[in-house]
Amino acid sequence: MDAQTLTYLIVGLTFALYIGIAIWAKAGTTDDFYVAGHHVPPLANGMATAADWMSAASFISMAGLISFMGRDGAQYLMGWTGGYVLLALLLAPYLRKFGQFTVPDFVGDRYYSDAARTVAVICALFISFTYVAGQMRGVGIVFSRFLEVDITTGVLIGMSIVFFYAVLGGMKGITYTQVAQYCVLIFAFMVPAIFISILMTGNPVPQLGFGSQLADGSGMYLLDKLDGLSVELGFGPYTDGSKSTFDMFCIVAALMVGTAGLPHVIVRFFTVPKVRDARLSAGYALVLIAILYTTAPAVASFARLNLIDTVSNAEYQDTPAWFKNWEAIDLIAWRDKNGDGKIQYVAGAAFEGAPQFTEGRGVSGERLLSNADGGSDNELYIDQDIMVLANPEIAELPDWVVALVVAGGLAAALSTAAGLLLVISTSVAHDLFKKMLLPKITDKQELMFARMAVAIAVLIAGYFGVYPFAFVAQVVAFAFGLAASSFFPVIIMGIFYKRMNKEGAIAGMISGLVFTATYIVYFKTFDTNPDNWWFGVSPEGAGTIGMTINFVVAYFVSRFTSEPPQEVQDMVERIRVPRG
Repeated sequence: MDAQTLTYLIVGLTFALYIGIAIWAKAGTTDDFYVAGHHVPPLANGMATAADWMSAASFISMAGLISFMGRDGAQYLMGWTGGYVLLALLLAPYLRKFGQFTVPDFVGDRYYSDAARTVAVICALFISFTYVAGQMRGVGIVFSRFLEVDITTGVLIGMSIVFFYAVLGGMKGITYTQVAQYCVLIFAFMVPAIFISILMTGNPVPQLGFGSQLADGSGMYLLDKLDGLSVELGFGPYTDGSKSTFDMFCIVAALMVGTAGLPHVIVRFFTVPKVRDARLSAGYALVLIAILYTTAPAVASFARLNLIDTVSNAEYQDTPAWFKNWEAIDLIAWRDKNGDGKIQYVAGAAFEGAPQFTEGRGVSGERLLSNADGGSDNELYIDQDIMVLANPEIAELPDWVVALVVAGGLAAALSTAAGLLLVISTSVAHDLFKKMLLPKITDKQELMFARMAVAIAVLIAGYFGVYPFAFVAQVVAFAFGLAASSFFPVIIMGIFYKRMNKEGAIAGMISGLVFTATYIVYFKTFDTNPDNWWFGVSPEGAGTIGMTINFVVAYFVSRFTSEPPQEVQDMVERIRVPRG
């Protein structure tokens, strides 16, 4: 059975499993649709949370970024895992004690204001749409390569699948679908990692193989060889970083507090029966996530070394099939600048604009750099998002492993997309319609509005998946910055600072969100010169500055305006006792 047939078979079986679970767990009430009836066991919720969390950015893009960034890529590992410690200790048990459906629910009731609820809804929608765009993009990349369709068609297929089980099952269906998706994605990530670790180092544990000697008898350590090859090609040593310490700190902090402020992650802790279960499920999720996150640096290093060994200075006519397969869909591109027929992969931007290839071949890559260094000798463009997906092919692993990775990538993207779409639907149907615009609607009508909101959200998400504005992991990093600068301060202060009032919360959320969004858009679109960044902070780290602005504005506004009502202060006291 060839790779294409195996891919269709394995992907088809996993999709059938997801749809079957959605039909079995169909939501019949708003309680089922929003929070799975508060009946999800801690272990199942931990697995669902891990799947919800490990998106296309984690599965597909993170190792790709580390492959090209080296040590600088560690910011994603530290930030995204560290955020779960904050979530487990500072947020999960208290929000479960509060016992509502959504983050805007908490903000609206804690700050006794429909205006605060409205701002929270806007923040939730802004964050969720930014995040879900990355997931749809990941789905499109996987489908386009392995099902031999264009990226737009791949996004449309992914939209259809996630629409079905998100609309039908709501949180109840999504939760148990995500349990299955976690099993698929972690198996798909670990199997090729173990295979390649054995082939390259003789060690079956990728986390240890990453620091082991190569199995070729040279006695050289894997990272030493990678450092040497990187320097030889004109790049910096792979194990050295180029970012400033302060920028790294800001990026890691934004990712950490952004994790703790993501609405689709927070809502998972409303689904468990008890407060204790919220903390327990956060612990399970952290352990389950760590399996993939501790393996990702090894996968990144294996992929980078294999890529350099395979294509650098190789004759184009002798390149293996995997290279031409990815080239056919414009996610790898080569332009023979010196006419020698060899692939010169060296430091520097590959192309200026999107020039035509030689006769008989297509346009060179769909996201080539528009401000390339014209004097660069680099002839190879590689889309960073393909490294995990291409890794089994580069290492010449069996076809069934390649097919398994495809299924895992789709599981990662679809699981997170479903969670985000649910946040969007609950924000619109529950927080906007039920709580403010149409308070007298029945449960049945509210459920209808929620399902309509999912349908509209899927269409918008699909559009941004087809027309992305950055790599998958970068898009997701921006969503974390927005979450860090908007939700995290008002939730923390709402739990631990009784004097915090509605005026402070509204002013803080607006100032943090507006600053961060403006900073990201300006420095990613209008001024791409890193020398002009404020305090040397990259757009990915802007959420830390936005969060600081939120905290400061919220605190001072609350100090100079009236105290919250006594019943609200009493509610805060009750929330801070994590029991019941």
